[in-house]
Amino acid sequence: MKVTMVMLSSVDGKTTQGNNKNVYVWSSKEDQKHFFSLIQKNNLIVMGRATYEASKPVIKLEKGKLRIVLTRSPNKYSNQSVKDQLEFSDESPNKLLKRLLALNYGNILLVGGSTTNGLFLKQNLVDKLYLTIEPKIFGSGKNLVDGQLLNTKLHLISVKKINKAGTLLLKYKIIR
Repeated sequence: MKVTMVMLSSVDGKTTQGNNKNVYVWSSKEDQKHFFSLIQKNNLIVMGRATYEASKPVIKLEKGKLRIVLTRSPNKYSNQSVKDQLEFSDESPNKLLKRLLALNYGNILLVGGSTTNGLFLKQNLVDKLYLTIEPKIFGSGKNLVDGQLLNTKLHLISVKKINKAGTLLLKYKIIR
C-alpha cells in the first residue's frame, strides 16, 4: 500500500498561522487547486481529528471516497459517521493499513495533522510527500510533525514554482 502525505507550510515550517487552524485564509489559490486535485484523484483519505475539525466546512462526502479520521475517541463521533464515506478510528497506522489492504485499497492520501503525520512517519509508512511552501513567515503555529523524534530522510524528486508570489510545490520520495 502506498501512502502519500500532502502538507502545506510557511517558509518557517508552520502549518497553521499561530492558533488559527484555517489554512484556507493564507494558502494560495494554486495550492488549493493542487490539494483538491489530489483529493479528487484518491478514494482513500486519512487525517487526524484536529484536521477533520478544521476542514469540516469544506469536506464534501461522496460515494466511492472514504475518509478516515484518526482520533483517540471514535465513539464521540459516531453520529457523524457515514457508511463507506466517513469513519472514525483509534487504530494505529500499521493496524489501519493492514485492514485497508484487506479491503483492497492500494493508495492512501495522508492529509495531516502534525500528530498523525508523526505516527505514520515513525512507523516508516509514508512513501511520498507533497509539500507546498507558501512565501510567508508566521513565527508560531503547528509544525509538520509533532510528538515524535524522527530521522526521516527524503529525496527531492521535483520543485515547481506555482505562482508569481513564489509558492513552491516540492515532491519528495521517502527513503526507507
